[in-house]
Amino acid sequence: MKNPLRQPFRYTYFNATLILVAINVLVYLATRADPYLYSYLSMNPINTVYHHMWWQPLSAMFIHGSFEHLFFNMLGLLLFGLNLEKSMGSKEFLLFYMICGLLANLFSLGIYALTGTWFVFLMGASGAVYSILFAFAVIFPTVRVFIFGIIPVPGPVMVLIYAVVELGSQMLGLNGGVAHMTHLFGFAAAWAYFLIRIGVNPIKVWKNVFRH
Repeated sequence: MKNPLRQPFRYTYFNATLILVAINVLVYLATRADPYLYSYLSMNPINTVYHHMWWQPLSAMFIHGSFEHLFFNMLGLLLFGLNLEKSMGSKEFLLFYMICGLLANLFSLGIYALTGTWFVFLMGASGAVYSILFAFAVIFPTVRVFIFGIIPVPGPVMVLIYAVVELGSQMLGLNGGVAHMTHLFGFAAAWAYFLIRIGVNPIKVWKNVFRH
């Protein structure tokens, strides 16, 4: 009996990456016009849990606090998402993006609730974008990515570097306005997606690449 979770979509391609970028830009412009949308759509544990704003873990994926925040998230989405979408197909790519981004935010919400961090407002596509980085490294493990635009490393090494940097920044309290754990949860969600939905173990993929 086939596993329904692994039922593939028929391959289609309709530039979902560009559609996601456009939606993020439009939402950013809307928040500039009406700043109230920040508190309504970004994820705050009190609003989400106690005021029952259950849409916030999803809507927060499309909210950005500044143009710089929006620019770098959308740059990452374009650089890695375009090729990833062509490989996966638009429907699979969209499902991957939405599920991993949502899971990253839900994991973050759980941590905030457990640690009593009630007054944070989480926003941005970073959790989903970090999932895209992870997926790119799994599907294109031999492609070299330029860290800071100058240091060429294979995709799996890039993931390791980012994971170490994010974990270290979280532990040392660096860049306090950055949701480091959400980035790491994005990696974790992507790893789980590949195992459960795709039936691929990323660690085995990377081991096989570096054996040859």
